[in-house]
Amino acid sequence: MVSVVEEVRKAQRAEGLATVMAIGTANPPNCVDQSTYPDFYFRVTNSEHKIELKEKFQRMCK
Repeated sequence: MVSVVEEVRKAQRAEGLATVMAIGTANPPNCVDQSTYPDFYFRVTNSEHKIELKEKFQRMCK
C-alpha cells in the first residue's frame, strides 16, 4: 500500500524548471460598493436579525 502512494506522488511531481505560462486578471461582471455591502450581504443571507454582527461588519467595511 505504501509503495502505491509513493508511486503516485512520484508520478505527480514535475521535473525541470518552473515556467510562467501566462499572466491574467479576473474582472467580475458586477461591482459592489464596500460601504453598501454589509446591508446587501445580511439581506441576501436573511441575517438582518443579527444586529451586533452586522454593525461589526459595517465597521470593518469602513
